[in-house]
Amino acid sequence: MNSEHLIRMANQIGIFFESLPDRAEGLEGIATHIRKFWDPRMRQALLAAIDGGHAEGLRPIVADAVQAHRPQIQPQPADQA
Repeated sequence: MNSEHLIRMANQIGIFFESLPDRAEGLEGIATHIRKFWDPRMRQALLAAIDGGHAEGLRPIVADAVQAHRPQIQPQPADQA
């Protein structure tokens, strides 16, 4: 997966949820959107890019959402079947 493309998509989600007045709701919304609508391989690739220090340009709200809700985003073995 192209990490630049995933970061761009994650940032677009972040821009939408950044407009919410409740930051906690925004963080959860980002994580929920990624979990529901991203393929497990996409989620794994995004996490790998972040973990590997290859997520330049990732909006702070997206980074915070991933950090706060990583278990929700992390693909589970059942997801990968």
